[in-house]
Amino acid sequence: METISLKEQYLAFKAENPRKRIRDIAAALKVSEAELLMTGLGENVIILENKFEDLLKEITTLGYVMALTRNEYCVHERKGVYEKISFGPHAGLVLGPDIDLRLFMSHWKSGFAVDDNNLKSLQFFDGNGVAIHKIYLTDKSNPEKYRELVARFRKADQQVVALLPDPAPAKPSLPDDEIDVAAFQQAWAALQDTHEFFGLLKRFNLNRTQALRLAPAGFTKQITTDDFKTVMQNCSVKQAPVMVFVGNQGCIQIHTGMVTRLVEMDVWFNVLDPEFNLHLRMDAVASVWQVVKPSNDGDINSLELFDAEGEMIVQLFGKRKPGLPELNEWREVLAMIS
Repeated sequence: METISLKEQYLAFKAENPRKRIRDIAAALKVSEAELLMTGLGENVIILENKFEDLLKEITTLGYVMALTRNEYCVHERKGVYEKISFGPHAGLVLGPDIDLRLFMSHWKSGFAVDDNNLKSLQFFDGNGVAIHKIYLTDKSNPEKYRELVARFRKADQQVVALLPDPAPAKPSLPDDEIDVAAFQQAWAALQDTHEFFGLLKRFNLNRTQALRLAPAGFTKQITTDDFKTVMQNCSVKQAPVMVFVGNQGCIQIHTGMVTRLVEMDVWFNVLDPEFNLHLRMDAVASVWQVVKPSNDGDINSLELFDAEGEMIVQLFGKRKPGLPELNEWREVLAMIS
């Protein structure tokens, strides 16, 4: 599809559907969000050099911004300052008290500076043109530093860039009867840190929902979407601090703190707090699990929501730091759905 004809389609669709978001328009037009953005090159969109680690190290200079990470069915928005930014061989980290990210940079393939009706942002995409992470300026941000960063990281060639699709990630495919369930259950019960869980899945060649089904007795329980809502409502009423994880293949974003204003709108379950917003499509949630993972600090409980393909949508923990036991307030909230 030629970019010029796509631009015409995009503008016509927006005119007829002014409330539609670009991701939804892209799906309707059967193109990627990045392709739609590039129809604005030379007007309100600038391609950035693929030096994203260098750029991210300087995001702190923008001051107070809004970080947005999403997957197909959940949007996680957190306001604050990017702090303690570092990159290692496996992942990047942003470890401020407000903006808390895990970055998997091999998936970051294109980036753009976007000015959408004076709403300025930096947006990053994978090889399929699917959004990985977005950074929006707020009225408390430093627009001059934004202009400086965009000028420094602006790509010399502002022609449309070809997308290089990422291969679909291989998923474990061993049937249940080929898995050493007894050894897996023993290894689960011997976990000493929740971060060991991913390695456990790889070791036994399990996908996540399969692991939850085969877990040792008492470590997992399938619950309902209403149970999830009840937990969120009780966290709000009791002001029990939580950790809310939402991610995609290139970024995981974490909110640590309270959830207060909960609003249901059509199929969406929302948290609408001043510093944190969550938008969760409840009709896409195929299963909800309460999961217990042993650790050196005692058992750690989480709620995990999955779509019909077994992909994680959102994960919820009680607020905690390594070396500290799980909060009693979180356990009390979970006990109310038992």
